Amino acid sequence: MTGTGPTSGPPRRGRPAARRRFPWLLAVPAALGFAFLILPFLGLLARTPWSTLGTRLLMPEVRDALLLSLGTATVTTAIALVLGVPLAWLLARTEFPGRGIVRALVTVPLVIPPVVGGVALLLALGRNGVVGRPLYEWTGYSLPFTTAAVVVAQLFVAMPFLVISVEGALRGADRRYEEAAATLGASRATIFRRVTLPMVGPGVLAGAVLCWSRALGEFGATIMFAGNFPGRTQTMPLAVYLAMQQSPEGAVVLSLVLLVVSLAILIGLRDRWVGTP
Repeated sequence: MTGTGPTSGPPRRGRPAARRRFPWLLAVPAALGFAFLILPFLGLLARTPWSTLGTRLLMPEVRDALLLSLGTATVTTAIALVLGVPLAWLLARTEFPGRGIVRALVTVPLVIPPVVGGVALLLALGRNGVVGRPLYEWTGYSLPFTTAAVVVAQLFVAMPFLVISVEGALRGADRRYEEAAATLGASRATIFRRVTLPMVGPGVLAGAVLCWSRALGEFGATIMFAGNFPGRTQTMPLAVYLAMQQSPEGAVVLSLVLLVVSLAILIGLRDRWVGTP
C-alpha cells in the first residue's frame, strides 16, 4: 500500500557554507584597496637606513620629540575622556534645542584642514585673541608656542573621535539595565558609574585609542598654534617635517618610529576595543 507519508531516505541538505563560491567580485577590489594602503609602508621599510638606525634613534632630538609626542598625546587623551564622555552622553541621551547644531560643531574639526584649526585657535586663544587677550592682560600668560599649546591643538583635532565613538556606543547600549538599576533605587551617578560605563567600555576604549593616535600624529594645528621649538613644542610629526628638508634618511627613521608606535597600540588593543580577534 502506497502512502503519502515521509520517505525513509535522508533529508536533502543545502550547500555547506564552507563550499560556497569565493566572492571574487569583492575580493579583487578589496585586495587592490589593501595593496594601495600598505604600499606606502612598504616603501618606507624599503628606504629605511637599517645600518644607521640605532645611531639615529639615540639622537637627542629624536628622543626629545618622541617623549614630547607620547606625553602630550597621553595628556590630551586624559582631558578628552574627562570632557568628551559627558559631551557624548548629552548628545546620545538627552533632548535639547539645537542638539543637531551642537553635534555638527563637535564634528567640524574632523573635516576642516588642521591648519585652519590652528588659525582658529590663534584667533581665539592667541595673545590678541578673543579669549587669549583678556587672559594675557589679567595674568600675563600667553598660551601659544608653549607645551600646553601642543595639548590644546591636539585636543581640538582629536577629541571629536572620542565623542563620536562614545556616542555611538551609548546609542547602541541596552537601556533596560539602566532602567532596572533605577527601579532598584540607584542614583543617576551610580547608574552612570556602575552600569552605563561598563556597558559602553569598549566604545570608550576605542575612542580613547583613536584620540591618542590622532593626537600623536597631529601636525597642522600644532605648527600653527604651538610652533616648532625643539624640546618644547617639536613633536614627532614636526620633527619629520624638519628632517625631510635637512636629512631625508632621518625623516624616514622618525616616520618608522611613529608607524611602529601606532601599530603597537592598535594591534595590542584591538581585541579589547573591537571585541573580535
